[in-house]
Amino acid sequence: MSQYLLRRLLTAVPTLLVISFIIFALLDLAPGDPTGNLPMTLSMETRLAIRASLGLDDPFLVKYAKWLRQFFFYEPHALIESVTGIDLPGDYSANRILSWQTRSPVSDLIAQRLPQTLWVVGLAYLFGVLIAVPVGVISAYRQYSWFDQIGTFVSLIGFSVPTFFTGLLAIIVFSVSLRWLPSIYDTTLVVRDWPSFVQQVKQMAMPVTVLAFFNASQLSRFMRSTMLDNLSQDYARTARSKGLREKAVVLGHVFRNSLIPVVTLIALGIPGIFTGAIITEQIFRVNGLGDLLIRAIYASDIPMVQSISFIFAVLIVLFNILADITYGFLDPRIRYD
Repeated sequence: MSQYLLRRLLTAVPTLLVISFIIFALLDLAPGDPTGNLPMTLSMETRLAIRASLGLDDPFLVKYAKWLRQFFFYEPHALIESVTGIDLPGDYSANRILSWQTRSPVSDLIAQRLPQTLWVVGLAYLFGVLIAVPVGVISAYRQYSWFDQIGTFVSLIGFSVPTFFTGLLAIIVFSVSLRWLPSIYDTTLVVRDWPSFVQQVKQMAMPVTVLAFFNASQLSRFMRSTMLDNLSQDYARTARSKGLREKAVVLGHVFRNSLIPVVTLIALGIPGIFTGAIITEQIFRVNGLGDLLIRAIYASDIPMVQSISFIFAVLIVLFNILADITYGFLDPRIRYD
C-alpha cells in the first residue's frame, strides 16, 4: 500500500505541473486587460507603470516561473507561519500571490471565504450522499414498486432542472410568499446564542436544500443502476443458495460491491465543496469561493482565477488517489502490492 501510494504521489507531481501550465497559458492568452477598468484620466505613463508593477509585460515563461515559485514556495511558507505562529527565516510577504483587485494575498482571501462555502456546500453534499445511497439501494431492491417510481420521478426532476431555477423557485415560495426563510445569506451573522443559531439554520436551509436535492438526484440514479447490476450477478444467487439471509446478501455482498463505482463519483464531487457552488452562491448571495471566483473573472483578476482553478485541480488529483485506495477496502480482490 505504501509503495503504491508513493508511486501515485510521484505520478501526481508531473500531472499537476502540466495542469498548472495549461491553466496558466489559457488564462494568460485569454482576452481582457486588468488595466482596462482604470479611470480614463490616468496618463499613459501611469498605466505603463501599473502594468509593470503587475508584471503584465514580462515574457510568458518568466511569469509562469514566478507564479510557480510563489504558489509552491512563498504561499506554503506564509501558511506555516500563520498556522503555527512560528516566524520562519526570511521575509517572503512581498513575493506572495496578490489579487489584482484588492492587492491582498490570494490565499488570505480564499481562507476568508472558505468557511462559508464549507458550511453551505459541504453540508449540502453530505446530506445529498446520505439521502442518495439508501434511496438508490431501496429503489433497486424494490424495482418498479411505488417507492422506485416516486424516487425515479423525483430524481429525474432534480437532475434535469438546473439549480438556478430551483433556487429562484424556493425564494419565491418560502421567502416571498410564505416569508418563512430569508432570501439573502447574511455572512456577518455570528452564532452566539439560540436565536442566532436558529437564524443561521434558517438562512442555510434553502441553499443547502437546493444543492442537496441536485446532488442526491445524481447519486441516487447511479446507486440504483449499480445495485441492479449486482443484484443479478451469480455471486448474489450463490449467496442466497447457501442459506444466507436476504439482508446479509444485499448489505453484505451486493451493497459493498455496488459502492466501488459510486465511491469514484463521490470522490470526484468532493473537490467541488472547496470551490463553491457558483450559481447557487450567486442566487442566495452566499459570500463563498464561488462568488469570489465569479467576481475575479469579471474583474480579469488572473492571479485569483489561476489559484482557485489550480487548487481545484489539486483536489481532484488527491481525491482520485483517495478513491483508488478506498477500492482496496471495499473489494478484497484488489491488491496494491
